[in-house]
Formats: sequence, structure tokens, C-alpha cells
Amino acid sequence: MKPKFLFFLFLGLWGLGASAQQTDLVSYVNTLQGTNSSHELTRGNTYPTTALPFGMHTWTPQTGRNGDGWKYQYQKDHIRGFQQAHQCSSWTRDYAVFSFMPLIDELVVDENAREAKFSHANEIAKPDYYKVQFDNQIATEISPTERGAHLRFTYPKGKKSYLVLDGYTHLSGVSIFPKERMITGYVNNGEGFKEGFKNFFVIKFDQPLKAWGTWENKKNSIQTNALTAEGEGKGAYVEFLPGSKVQVKVASSYISAEQAQLNLDTELGKDKTLEQTRQNATKIWNQSLGKITVEGGSEEDKATFYSCFFRASLFSRKYYEVDKNGQPYYFSPYDGKVHPGYMFTDTGFWDTFRAQFPLNTLIHPTMHGRYMKALLEAYEQCGWLPSWSFPSEAGSMIGNHAISLLADAWVKGIHTFDPELALKAYLHEATHKGPWGPANGRDGWKEYYQLGYVPYPQYREATAKTLEYAYDDFCGYTLARMTGKDFYADVFSRQMYNYKNVYDASTRFMRGKDNTGKWKSNFDPVEWGGPYTEGNAWHWQWSVFHDIQGLVNLMGGKQNFVAKLDSVFSEPNRVNVGSYGGMIHEMTEMVMANMGQYAHGNQPIQHMPYLYNYAGQPWKTQYHARDIMYKLYNSTENGYPGDEDQGQTSSWYVLSALGFYSVTPGTDEYVLGSPMFKKITIKLENGKTFVIDASANSRENVYIKSAALNGKNYTRNFIKHGDLLQGGVLKLEMSSQPEKTRGLNNEDLPFSLTQKND
Repeated sequence: MKPKFLFFLFLGLWGLGASAQQTDLVSYVNTLQGTNSSHELTRGNTYPTTALPFGMHTWTPQTGRNGDGWKYQYQKDHIRGFQQAHQCSSWTRDYAVFSFMPLIDELVVDENAREAKFSHANEIAKPDYYKVQFDNQIATEISPTERGAHLRFTYPKGKKSYLVLDGYTHLSGVSIFPKERMITGYVNNGEGFKEGFKNFFVIKFDQPLKAWGTWENKKNSIQTNALTAEGEGKGAYVEFLPGSKVQVKVASSYISAEQAQLNLDTELGKDKTLEQTRQNATKIWNQSLGKITVEGGSEEDKATFYSCFFRASLFSRKYYEVDKNGQPYYFSPYDGKVHPGYMFTDTGFWDTFRAQFPLNTLIHPTMHGRYMKALLEAYEQCGWLPSWSFPSEAGSMIGNHAISLLADAWVKGIHTFDPELALKAYLHEATHKGPWGPANGRDGWKEYYQLGYVPYPQYREATAKTLEYAYDDFCGYTLARMTGKDFYADVFSRQMYNYKNVYDASTRFMRGKDNTGKWKSNFDPVEWGGPYTEGNAWHWQWSVFHDIQGLVNLMGGKQNFVAKLDSVFSEPNRVNVGSYGGMIHEMTEMVMANMGQYAHGNQPIQHMPYLYNYAGQPWKTQYHARDIMYKLYNSTENGYPGDEDQGQTSSWYVLSALGFYSVTPGTDEYVLGSPMFKKITIKLENGKTFVIDASANSRENVYIKSAALNGKNYTRNFIKHGDLLQGGVLKLEMSSQPEKTRGLNNEDLPFSLTQKND
């Protein structure tokens, strides 16, 4: 009996080990993906984020100076701190930041002088754990919670051991409690925030403090033995016994110092060691990443997928906290008051309405429903729907895309908000210009209503704005029609075809037009800027998300439409810098991609490869979607073809790797492409699973020869959200040769406002 028992015990343990290995998806993630970026050329503009999914605070090593948008650049070999971070783009400043820096031998507070050299060979960068060992042998480790982190600093034996707390930029305050081995304080280094905004923090050490003091980072003066400091750039330092190994628990709150302590107790109180915090974080990340499991494909394909899925699971960030009774509440960045409920921040809708939020409707519908309610709370608190939250409204970029999120949520069954209030808020957005930037309210709204377009050069980026306003009005119309609000449906229905007013039939491009109806002179379709946003006429031709058939008709039919799509990839990758006056990184990235005028590194054209589905040539979508994934993405520091903006470029990859994409948020359809893996299992929040089974899939077999949904022949070039939620199997027969007879009937074409033609 004993040998038999041991044999089965071995099988059981082996099975558990294999299962654990299969679910250890964190091991695939490289948080250094996209960090080899600069002002001139971005490969993601990311920093190695250590955080929990959608966590309120994140942590990162810092190679850049305080206030520098480039927090961490792969090509640099010195680190000057480990900071609590919230930044969603390198092109914006961070807020609520403070940092730690361990030192040996002598106390040096100057951020330039205290930096220490390191090698990537001595660096581990995972969602649940970051570790680096400097050349001077100091080791730093970090594992996250939602509102805090567990850090550990290991100093070389016999060396004096210091830790510097840097208050970053603007206001900060610190109080040191030596007997309690604790520092408390706050930072407020954002700009334009409501009065009273502070990030309160509490820091606890597991080792005694040998010495302490405060300092300030303007002149780097030190106040030995001081216990408190408050003002511009105030910080603290502590000294431990030589050669110490110090664990540090830290948590923060936007509400109060008491709530910061509660956050620490709740999230870190039970963790005696960093390993326990890491174990908890690993479990949470494996559960989150495990909502999608992929099989087949190379290990690099899986690493790219899960690294992108990780990035897509960071934004928008939770901005709420949990009180002593377990109830959510938050300090509003919009009115400076504390409110019950949920709030989210750190995203720009111009980027993320396209794929990041549609992905959330599928994978995180409960959280997404909370977010939709929070959008309207933000409107009630400041009078405007958010367009770019950081953490309050910045109004950056163009469009009024909160209505896209709201309409998309409603059509997909997420009914957590008052649709009439949403429509009222959007009508206000569409008929006023707000004070905070071009996307706060509507630039050129009067002319848009009177002329049917935004005139150029009277308004910057006017053609791009016209196109996105028309789409947003479609979303307003759709939400109104779905909820029986006829007044709003009538208002928005008048504008949703306005894209036609900036189409020039003589050149077959969307163009800039002045307030007298005259087209911009000296037209060059590769000229960037002017009437376009971060692109040219080739890129903005396709921003008619809601009415592709109408665009087909404008362009003279399917044959012309497809020829133009083909030309995007075959045109020389020539650049006319236009109103920018010089090469910007988006131009450089398009040229480097060497895919003609296709500029995947920026958002306006990312949906374009899927448009072949609307014109009877779906196999070309299948080819190009896979080609883009293979050529432009990987899991390394060079992992993206441009800015990874708040999860959008990652979400494009995640959805595309599943085999479909959200061309028209505000409808319940995803347009089919070509899945990246042999088998993909989506574990839905409702307990059901949806499987994409493409067993013959390979790098060569990118074409769909036939499809069956739950055993029935499936010829459509789209799949509905409701079909996914019901669970089931989409079985795809893959081939190395395009199937040119499948999916060509009108009923197979994806949604378009205009009726489909033969």
C-alpha cells in the first residue's frame, strides 16, 4: 500500500504544481515593457509599475529628476529614488508624489548627488514585485497593495545606513516619531487642484531609528534632529544601525491622516514580511490576468499578451477608499469635498474610449458600472463631464468622449446610471466651451451647429474635432434612442452625419475648411497638424466610427474604399511636418514602423485595419491585424510602436489577440480580426466562459476559412457582446490562404448608420 500511496501522492503534488505553474501568469509580465523612451522617440512611454489592478497608488524606480515626465528611462543607469506614482502619460506632470532613497556611508539629500548606479541584470520588474541591487550593494524591494506598499532596504554589512524621504515638488509636510519608528506627513505637488487637496501618508519601520532629521529640496539644507517640517519640498531622513535590513510599510490617503493609518492597517497590518505582501499581490494579479487564458503561440507571444494585459489593467485608477465600516468614499478632485461612493481617475478619454474601456465592459463590468456612475457624480460636482482626469478635469486633447463610455456601457447592459442625467450633461458639454482645455466642453461648438463643421484655421485641429464630435453625437443619439429620450435623440441626430461636411470629393480626403466654405490651400495628404490632431489626412480619413458605410458611399463605393485602405500601407512613409515645424515623435515612429502611412503608434488610425470587414474583404483585416501584432509589439523595453496611453495601445493588442476589436463603442458589436493563439478562454464575471478555439492557428495560418458559434455556421464579420456574455465556443478553422467567399453578404457586415449596399 505504501508505494501505491506515494505514487498517487506524487501524482497529486505534480498536478498541483502543474496547475500552479499554469496559473502563474505574473511570470509572463515584464513591467519594463515600453520603458526605452525619450522625447524624440517613444517605445511606450511607460515606467516599471509595481501596483495592484487599478490600484490608487503605484510604485516605480525613478531615473528622472523630480517633476520630469520621464520617470524612468531604460537607457539610464542611475536611480535617484523609489516613488509613489500616479502619472498616466509622460507628457503630463504627476501629483501626490513622494519617494524613498537608501544611502550608505554618508547622508546625501541632493537628488542629483545621491543617485546610485545599477544594471538591468540586477533588476526584477514584475507587477507584484520590484527588486534592484545597486552597484554599491544596497538592495531595494517593493510589493504593492491598492493604497500602499511594503518595501525592504538591505544595506551592506558594516555600512552606515540612511533612508531619505523626498517631498518631490511643491508643498509637503513631515513628522518623525522615533520611538514609534514612524513618519507621517502629506504631499501636494499637483497643479490646479481644489483647496485642501493632500496626499496623507504614514510610514512604519520594523527597525529602530538611530538618527533622524528633516531637509528641503530647494537648497538641499539639512536640519539635524528636527522632528517636523512643512513647506516647499520638505522631506525627512532617518539612519538605521549599520548594515540593517529594514522593512517599510507605507500607505496613503486623499481623505485624512486617520484614513491613511486605516489603509495601512487594513492592507498591510497582517503582513509581517514583504514576502506575505508579495504573495497576496501575486494571487490578486494571477486572478486578474487569469480572466483571460491563452494556449498555443510562443512564450514570447504569451509574454507580450500578458504584459499588455497588465498595462490595460492599471487604468483608470481607483480614487476611492474604504472607511472603518467597509463603505467606499472619496475626496473629490472636482469640488474638494468628501463624498460616499466610488471615484476613478488618471485617464484621457481621447485615447481610451477606443479599446481600454470597451475591454473593461467585457472583463470588469461591475467596476465599469461604478465608473459610469462616478462620471455623472463628477459632472454634478464641477459642472462638466470629465474628458481627461488627472486627477481632476484637465480638458486635454479633443472630443467629448464621456458620452461614448456611457452609451457603450448602456448598450452592453451596464445600467448603473441615470441616462437622462447623462444626456443632460452631454448636451451641456456639446453646447458650451469649458474653462480647462479644448476637450472641456466643445471648441467651436457654435460653428459646428451653424455650419455643420468646425472651421479651420479659426480653430486648431478643426477637421479632427468635427469628425469626433459627429461620432460623439451618434453616441448621444444612441443612448437617447435606447432609453426613450426623444428630445435628445432629435437634437443629436441632426449632427451625427456632420463628418460628410469635411469630406472633399475632389481629393477623396477629409480636409480643413474655413468659415466661408473654402478648403485649405496647398493640400498635401501627408502634412501633419493644421486641421488634424497628431496626424495627417491619411490618418483622419477613417474617423467615422459610427458610419463606415456612409464613408464607403462618400468615397465612391467599396472598390475605391478598399483601394484607399490598401494605399495606407503602400504609400511611402513620407512626412511633411506641417504646422508642427519639425519632426515629433509620432512622425518618427510612423517612419520607423515602415508600414507606409499607417501610424499605429498614435490612436486615430488604430481601428483602420478592421475596416476591410465593412467592404467585403475581411481577409485583409485578418492579415493586417496579425501583421501589426507581430511587427509592432513585443514584451521588451522596446515593446510598443509609440505612446502606450493609459492602457489604450495595450488594450488594442489584447482585444486584437482575442480576435476582435471595438471599432464602434456605443454599439454591442466587436469586429472580427484574427486571434493570436490556438485557444483563448475568457472567464466572465457572470461565471460563464467564452472560448475562441482556433486549433490550427499559427504564424502562417492567420486567415479564417470558416467559423462556427456554438456549433452553428457563423459567417458574420462581427460578434455581439451579448453572445460573449452567454458563454460558448467560437470555433475558427484557420488557413494560410485567404478565404474570399466568406462573410460577404450584407447581414455579415458590422454596424453602420447608413444602410448597407450591395
